[in-house]
Amino acid sequence: MFSVSLCLCGEYCFFIRVYSWLIIKRMRVYELAKKEKIASKDLLKIIKDLGIKGKVSASSLSEEEIKKISSRTKEKKPQKKEERVKKSAEKTNLIPRAPIITLMGHVDHGKTSLLDVIRESRVVDTEYGEITQHIGAYRVKIKGKEMVFLDTPGHEAFTAMRARGAKVTDIVILVVAVDDGVMPQTVEAINHCKEAKVPIIVALNKMDKPGINLEKVKQELAKLDLAPEEWGGKTVYVETSARTKTGIPNLLDMLGLEAEMLELKADPGKPGKGTVIEAKVDKREGRVINVIVRDGTIRVGDNFVVGDTFGRVKALINEAGKHLKEAGPSTPIKIPGCANKLPSPGDLLQVVASEKEAKEIVGKKEISASPGELAEKSSQTTLEDLYREIKEGKKNELKLIIKGDVVGSIEALGKSLKELTNPEIKIDIIHQSAGGINESDIMLASVSNAVIVGFNVPVETKIKELAKKEKIDLRTYQIIYEVIEDIKKAISGLLKPKEVEEPVGEAEIRRVFTLSNGQAIAGCLVAKGKVIRGARARLVRGEKVLADDKIASLRRFKDNAREVGVNFECGIQLENFNDFKAGDRFQIYRIVEQKQ
Repeated sequence: MFSVSLCLCGEYCFFIRVYSWLIIKRMRVYELAKKEKIASKDLLKIIKDLGIKGKVSASSLSEEEIKKISSRTKEKKPQKKEERVKKSAEKTNLIPRAPIITLMGHVDHGKTSLLDVIRESRVVDTEYGEITQHIGAYRVKIKGKEMVFLDTPGHEAFTAMRARGAKVTDIVILVVAVDDGVMPQTVEAINHCKEAKVPIIVALNKMDKPGINLEKVKQELAKLDLAPEEWGGKTVYVETSARTKTGIPNLLDMLGLEAEMLELKADPGKPGKGTVIEAKVDKREGRVINVIVRDGTIRVGDNFVVGDTFGRVKALINEAGKHLKEAGPSTPIKIPGCANKLPSPGDLLQVVASEKEAKEIVGKKEISASPGELAEKSSQTTLEDLYREIKEGKKNELKLIIKGDVVGSIEALGKSLKELTNPEIKIDIIHQSAGGINESDIMLASVSNAVIVGFNVPVETKIKELAKKEKIDLRTYQIIYEVIEDIKKAISGLLKPKEVEEPVGEAEIRRVFTLSNGQAIAGCLVAKGKVIRGARARLVRGEKVLADDKIASLRRFKDNAREVGVNFECGIQLENFNDFKAGDRFQIYRIVEQKQ
């Protein structure tokens, strides 16, 4: 028998004794550990915990002790991450989550100033600490309610995120300076928000300025379908001043009420899903992505897929610079040094079960996402394809973005195009403004599946290239009636064709023949046009229509015929009518579809 003569003390002696026992059993530690599917060090600890000491041999282990070791190894086996991710994906435990809010509006209307005031007014919690790291978003806690604010990205970035399938924002604060009123970027922001179907709260900023005309600003906004509640509309208006810090508590209260109405919920028990808001290369941290968690929970150690790349969560850092073990819904986080290449803002980050699965998904360029979060981008609308798409049931409206040289021309063109709308096909002008076609127009067209019409405006090469990349139908014109003619042609394809009668011929019954089975055949002379088998025939007696039926049989003497021309005799049999009389007349016609 093997024995250990070396005199050692403590745990080292114990491990030597265990090895002695395993050698007697002719099995090494790693072999037994492999059999039990646990780490070798964990197996040694189990044997020690069970009190198996001294010089042990196979015969000294009772059946009960073997069962204990086997039972204890099963308890010690850690749950695989794949099992945790799959199990948690099956659970459904929805709880309220904080709203994600973006401020938008025209340049110099006070978006940044309002954000600064909100940031300062937040209740500083020890959990958050002071903001030391910029990650594109931060949290505010007011009256026990948490809100997440995105540092204003501008409507171009807002729409670029939507172009990648991401719904980042729950509520938009539209900042309008009352001393300036509605400006071009205000209109653009409104149209982008309306197309995204995001609720808007209007912050009438700079209320401290003298000589303002508040009613005029409200009228301008009401014309853009943002009528205030006091006028019977549905839009919440809040009067603010970033300089005097007035109106901010009321604004936050309105945001809280809007969030309650939206009933925003998420399931923290599910594998995490988040939206990339920024991605950059840091000298110290390498590739860094900043994410807002939309649903589920992201944990340190999780494998994930984001855009067309993948990675592993090595660390989670919140906006206060604090390291977290996990981040739940509506939490802005920074994930440093994780992916093998940078994703794009708006890309969806999805936790997956394993690195192997992540590689497979990226290889196929497919991410499993909930409806609406990340869908394969459908082909864009072109005027040439509209007729085919409406026949396939894919289209019942045409969305247009109109850009022109002057406001008057744009308004005239918009009015003329809207007049082409009818009960079956809707022409929806989602945005129109003076000026050249820009990147914002392309992104809006991309997410809304719209056609861009430019009237007397130049288009830069880079905009043409972007339109081509996004598969946008961008058309430019010099004459208004040419625009209207092109849209008319497209609409004629879009409209459901009318079913109209097309006259084919007339025939007069000269004699009626009755067959042995009781069926009657009308012997006729074709008086006009022709008679076609399968066409419809209206039987007229005097001034009365007795039948309107399909021609079931057409004969020329004893032979079946497909059609019989004028001045020739034929026999006609209808599908469901038999009571013919000499002198009756057939009006032959067929139903055809006619474009409107």
